[in-house]
Amino acid sequence: MGNRLSKIYTRTGDDGSTGLGDGSRVAKDSLRVSAYGTVDELNSAIGMVLASDGVGDDVREALTQVQHELFDLGGELCIPGMAMVHDADIERLERVLDGFNDPLPPLKDFILPGGGMAASCCHLARTVCRRAERDVIALGRVEEVRPQAQRYLNRLSDLLFVICRVLARASGHGEVLWQHERRRKPTA
Repeated sequence: MGNRLSKIYTRTGDDGSTGLGDGSRVAKDSLRVSAYGTVDELNSAIGMVLASDGVGDDVREALTQVQHELFDLGGELCIPGMAMVHDADIERLERVLDGFNDPLPPLKDFILPGGGMAASCCHLARTVCRRAERDVIALGRVEEVRPQAQRYLNRLSDLLFVICRVLARASGHGEVLWQHERRRKPTA
């Protein structure tokens, strides 16, 4: 951090603009601000998972690393042309995902959000991650965005889904399966 913030409000954004990391100013509702804002929201949602009871050390370690990488990704999106998320970060996510997924039974049904507080918070983080990915894709249609940003978020949403399963099972609540047969066809 170049300068420490001693005063939180500056009033410079009262006109609806905000400063990017390179010093330029853009509208607060620009696609770039939306993208890094949703990444920030995702990081907060992961913080809610970590604040939940029953999160194992392996999940805690994985998600804490993700929080640091999401902060890097937010910085990359806030500073046009910056590269902070790399292929190695995506490969690490894949290894972690495989490690959590390998012991799980194969899925035969869709899973509904639930399975205890930690798993539910993780499902929320997963959906915010998908929105962050959509925001990055939208930004990439009009401005330069490195492909690693989109790939990282895509892989992270997969990891969060698997962690939801791990947390639901560890909590004793179990996974909440979608009951597709609950809507039986009426007999005529």
